[in-house]
Amino acid sequence: MSDQLLVERDGTALRVTFNRPEHRNALTWQMYADLVTACEVADTDSDIRVMVLRGAGDAAFVAGTDIGQFAEFRTGADGTAYEQKITRVVDRLARVRVPTVASVSGFCVGGGLGLAGVCDIRVATRSARFGIPIARTLGNCLAMSTYSLIVGHLGPGRALDMLLLGRLFTAEEMHAIGFVTTLCDQAELDASTTDIVDRLAANAPLTMWAAKEAIRRLRQANIPDGDDIVATVYGSEDFHHGVDSFVAKRKPQWQGR
Repeated sequence: MSDQLLVERDGTALRVTFNRPEHRNALTWQMYADLVTACEVADTDSDIRVMVLRGAGDAAFVAGTDIGQFAEFRTGADGTAYEQKITRVVDRLARVRVPTVASVSGFCVGGGLGLAGVCDIRVATRSARFGIPIARTLGNCLAMSTYSLIVGHLGPGRALDMLLLGRLFTAEEMHAIGFVTTLCDQAELDASTTDIVDRLAANAPLTMWAAKEAIRRLRQANIPDGDDIVATVYGSEDFHHGVDSFVAKRKPQWQGR
């Protein structure tokens, strides 16, 4: 694994750190691949009871995918392949045999929200912010499985609030609707996460696995195909304009085509 994603055994916990603090821990292709490898480690080491994900520094858990990589995209098929790749990574994290905990500080947005959302437990600081602001920043879209995940956590109304307005939800709001399991001050994040890890490590592994797997199957049952949606958006002029504007730090001027 690369130095962009750090993996450390801590007793019975496997701690995974997204390590690009200067870029708000935005994910590179290599980091996605390394996360899959970390999942394999968690599944093959029988002494591991919990997997913890966090971002380096206090500014962000994960601020989505590194936007610079989208400059390589040319057609809707590129977007479809990308979203399928992300779906495979997120699904792999969902299938980890041990409980997964997202320890969230700062921004948890875009793909970062997807990763936190597929974890089983979320601990967050009061200053954390959650959202998928792509309607005002990039002009892309999500895979159908990610839409299903967000709707499952937030419900259709709040999901549309987040996705159409592109607004960020506070940690208090996400705690009130049950997305955030434990809310704490910044100075308490490590201790609050450790408390959750210790409680999970003391519980029956197969009972927890059964609950995780049953809920994963329920969530993924009958998800319709959405490749046509993804291809339409990623193949649009708006998306390419959005990427160029983001890189150049200009406000995009959307045309709807």
